[in-house]
Amino acid sequence: MSYRDEEYHIYGGINFTEHSGIDFEKYTDVDLQKLWRATLKKGMHGICFSMYEDGQEPGDVISVAQVERRVKILKPYAKWIRSFSCIEGNEHIPRIAKKHGMNTMVGAWLGDDKEENEKEIEALIELGKEGLVDIAAVGNEVLYRNDLTLEELLAYIKRVKEALPNVQVGYVDAYYEFSVHPELVEISDVILSNCYPYWEGCHIDGSLAHMQQMFGQASHAAQGKKVIITETGWPSQGGSLRGAESSEINAMKYFINTQVWAEKDNIEVFYFSSFDESWKTGDEGNVGAYWGLWDKHEQLKF
Repeated sequence: MSYRDEEYHIYGGINFTEHSGIDFEKYTDVDLQKLWRATLKKGMHGICFSMYEDGQEPGDVISVAQVERRVKILKPYAKWIRSFSCIEGNEHIPRIAKKHGMNTMVGAWLGDDKEENEKEIEALIELGKEGLVDIAAVGNEVLYRNDLTLEELLAYIKRVKEALPNVQVGYVDAYYEFSVHPELVEISDVILSNCYPYWEGCHIDGSLAHMQQMFGQASHAAQGKKVIITETGWPSQGGSLRGAESSEINAMKYFINTQVWAEKDNIEVFYFSSFDESWKTGDEGNVGAYWGLWDKHEQLKF
């Protein structure tokens, strides 16, 4: 999630580019669903791993069996899998992903609890030393949430880089944070950028072009370093945010356009997310539960 209050980074309209996406006018709803299925079957670079079933939430310890079941579902559709934590069962994700031949972006979840942060960092380093981490993501939207100071965050990143010299290390946040904090670019091996046109109130018709601008801003800040879109997606129901409306049709359109652009321009994208998760309705409201390509019962939505 990369939502800010309305006065910050308001979406003010977009000029379409030559990569503004597929013209969906000629598609019936049935045709759109067929194209969505064909696009998914073709495969994607990466997928964000949704950990929790109904009745579960962060803090619950998740079993190996549950993780393996979900990894097996995702394996045919993605080359990479991204995890968000290294404890409470999340450590199973890179182990099982590697077992099934997938590459891994492994995240340490950092917050304002220093004891929990220590557990995450140590677990990330351990996984890295086991050879299970292709990219280490030290923190996710920590600055966005104001959980740590920039100096505290940089110290964690430096610690992981020193412990894992042969692993690419970065930090995940909204695309604009890398313009605001060049220190993040300097310390990172790779720039890990979340890009959500939905959370900036963008109408679906301009969403691809708007995401391209987000990516462009992160790329400009990156000073030649690789930029990976670590999260982007569109909710299939739950409400709207100004011009951005959640619907099954819009979710299908956004996924298709994202994958077409990513393949055409060789952009590495981790789609958010794999499965719907009912617990994610706190700060995000009802839409939080509907970002998955699969529903909460692990069935493809469309």
